[in-house]
Amino acid sequence: MSTTDKELRVGMVGYAFMGAAHSQAWRTVNRVFDLPARARMALICGRDTAKVADAADTLGWDAYTTDWRDLINRDDIDVVDICTPGDSHAEIALAALAAGKHVLCEKPLANSVEEARAMTAAADVARAAGVRSMCGFNYRRVPAVTMMRQLVADGRLGVIRHVRATYLQDWIVDPQFPLVWRLQKDRAGSGALGDIGAHIIDLTQFVTGQRISGVSAVTETFVKERPLPAESSGLAASVDGHTAPTGTVTVDDAAVFVARLDGGALATYEASRFATGRKNALRVEINGSLGSVVFDLERLNELEFYDATRPAVEQGFNRILVTEGEHPYMSAWWPPGHIIGYEHSFTHEMRDFIEAVATGVDPTPSFADALQVQLVLDAVARSAELGSSWAEVEPTLTAATV
Repeated sequence: MSTTDKELRVGMVGYAFMGAAHSQAWRTVNRVFDLPARARMALICGRDTAKVADAADTLGWDAYTTDWRDLINRDDIDVVDICTPGDSHAEIALAALAAGKHVLCEKPLANSVEEARAMTAAADVARAAGVRSMCGFNYRRVPAVTMMRQLVADGRLGVIRHVRATYLQDWIVDPQFPLVWRLQKDRAGSGALGDIGAHIIDLTQFVTGQRISGVSAVTETFVKERPLPAESSGLAASVDGHTAPTGTVTVDDAAVFVARLDGGALATYEASRFATGRKNALRVEINGSLGSVVFDLERLNELEFYDATRPAVEQGFNRILVTEGEHPYMSAWWPPGHIIGYEHSFTHEMRDFIEAVATGVDPTPSFADALQVQLVLDAVARSAELGSSWAEVEPTLTAATV
């Protein structure tokens, strides 16, 4: 536990799934890691007074407000944590940076390249005044993923030739599942592509140190009309013999694309929320001239590593249990062999963010890194719209670290 007197007072906007995950991390981080500053859960914001009051009590925040502008304008807030749908990321982040607040923003950074460029430009200006910003791609902080990156960086895989990445879910397979905000382009920006495809784009670029330079893609929306949530109204359709209000799904249900990385590797990506039986199945395999490595989120404490430099009689995929104290982040947790879970990736995210802010270092992934992911998403969408024709990924026009 940290003994520092320095405090970072956090204000968080949003209290649903990501809000709960971030709250757990803010509650835990200083109880596990010895850091140069302590996080204080000062204020949580949500539009519904009763719900945000309950969230403040349940999740452990000191106070609540229903106006994010009030949160940003307060002198007793140092960090703004944005956990809202994508359509509000840009407005909140731009205001927070202008007010001199450090910003942590959930992925994807924005709903469009234009918004992401504006946010990155604002972050560059704020950095000159010592204000830091980061995008929350939490899977970078899974210890096995960080170790995967180290294996590649240390040359253990040799020249990277192939990347295969899939992220599969099935939570909207039922055509009667309602038209929630994640299925509306004006709220979410895109569907499976931006929601879960963004994760595997960032993760593979992080692990390989290479950027996607061009893509050929296809996307599909399998269920084009869905029942509106009870409080909504809209078009009508017959469901089980009854007339029920429906609305149009305006995002993709699945996206598949091939890509070339700027280091020469060939890659394939698949993101679907229609993979029946798959709940949160993220898998990445990297093949190189000297070996291969595989990560599976459903076995997030493990890596499969093939070392082709060993004698032929000893070769084979070896299971590495990433729980040793020498493994990334693991010295703060339990004895070897005692596994950690999904929520720990967020605790590690807050750990890195606090340390960067407190020591005056730029955290990663930066807004520029997140903009680069947004440019890949844009290239995928453009390719799909043009019948899978090859689409080059536009340059970021600003520094990105991958």
